[in-house]
Amino acid sequence: MSNPHVAIVGGGIAGLAAAYFLRDEPARVTVLEGSPRLGGKLTASEVAGVPVDAGAEALLRRRPEGTELISDVGLDGELVLPGTTASGIWSRGGLHPLPPRQFMGVPADLDALAGSGVLSPDGLARARQDLGLPATARDGDVAVAAYVGARFGPELVERLVDPLLGGVYAGRSEQLSFEATLGPLAAAARSHRALSEAAASLLPPASPAGPGQPPAPRPAVFTTLASGLGTLPAAVAAASGATVRTRATVRELARTATGWRLTVGPAADPEWIEADAVVLALPARPASRLLSGVAGASAAAAGLAAIEYASMAIVTLAYPRSRFPAAQGPTAQARSGYLIPAVEGRAVKAVTFSTIKWPHLAHGDDPIDIVRCSIGRIGEESVLQRDDADLIALATAELAEETGTQGAPVDSRVTRWGGGLPQYTVGHLDRVATIRASVAAQPGLAVCGAAYDGIGIPACIGTGREAADAIRGYFKEMA
Repeated sequence: MSNPHVAIVGGGIAGLAAAYFLRDEPARVTVLEGSPRLGGKLTASEVAGVPVDAGAEALLRRRPEGTELISDVGLDGELVLPGTTASGIWSRGGLHPLPPRQFMGVPADLDALAGSGVLSPDGLARARQDLGLPATARDGDVAVAAYVGARFGPELVERLVDPLLGGVYAGRSEQLSFEATLGPLAAAARSHRALSEAAASLLPPASPAGPGQPPAPRPAVFTTLASGLGTLPAAVAAASGATVRTRATVRELARTATGWRLTVGPAADPEWIEADAVVLALPARPASRLLSGVAGASAAAAGLAAIEYASMAIVTLAYPRSRFPAAQGPTAQARSGYLIPAVEGRAVKAVTFSTIKWPHLAHGDDPIDIVRCSIGRIGEESVLQRDDADLIALATAELAEETGTQGAPVDSRVTRWGGGLPQYTVGHLDRVATIRASVAAQPGLAVCGAAYDGIGIPACIGTGREAADAIRGYFKEMA
């Protein structure tokens, strides 16, 4: 091939990362994005004059893919750390601190769990049985609720594990895969009888504290960009050197004698693009539709069609800090936010005090507090059918009850993510293996995105790198 052409379908962070990792190849790269803008769920806009992310607002530091790419595109000077990572749980009518030693809600220290007050006395007594129960057999993948509930009982699942997983996936623990969503814990559980011991093996040792002193703070798990993670896609696109087209919806994908043909645009006025290789950086359902017409890719199309998605909305509210009672507001215990279990029957599932979590957002003597309220779990689509004003009123009312906020917000924003979060249900890892095997059998085809190995930014970037490597390997084979 002389100067081959790579078409990347999808301009979210995974597709843009794939374009960036192909920048040194002697190839032309075109990114085709159907919407009017790049970035997918990475976008920022102003609320009360403060630029605030409307989608993902943090990335994991322990996975290097995100911070390395940020450094590569020249934004490492923008990285900032949270002011606090202390968070809470709204449970049984009150706010409680999140137990300090836990892995996605699975406790490593049952005494610390007791001190949090999240569980009732009966729920705590059942959770302590984990230490004395025989090992729980596991043959293949199981639901998180089934396995964790067998160890600690249903109350711990409902009050701790479910809200933490719901905050990430907008899913439910009785459907989500133990192996896919809690992989390190699932692996550790195979060599520990008690699940609390398996969780403890994944955490750093507890830091001893002097008499009357709190434990030493743990290193920050998350980071973000001072200008917002919504600024990252444009920087990656520019650094990739790729040709980027928005409002370019790919409707069909077909094999040709020499590569691939993509049909772009409306049926009344189609455009055909020839490519030697294609990367599908799309959510599962649209990727499935494109692959359904490709001979030999039926297994990939079926596997992708089986991945469900949850919808959600983020209601961002702005208040003068004086609107929060000092004893109950976000600064009372330097809390970055809190989660609300589904069993509480509330619409808002998570609250983030953005200006407490990210102090660089606060300015002035009486700073504006930015509060993000996440609404929507899978199966709760009806609440998202309310108009923006209703969602704002709903979030405002629940926030007032939980924190004592007084008065209406001075500004607000509603961002809807319809079908935005893939559900890693039981059997997800096997589905992904089948999808990738089917795609690998197609010369010059690769996939990437949140549907496969994780929905966080570093995980999506990692799949973009893998897709680029697959295309690079294909070109070497054809040389």
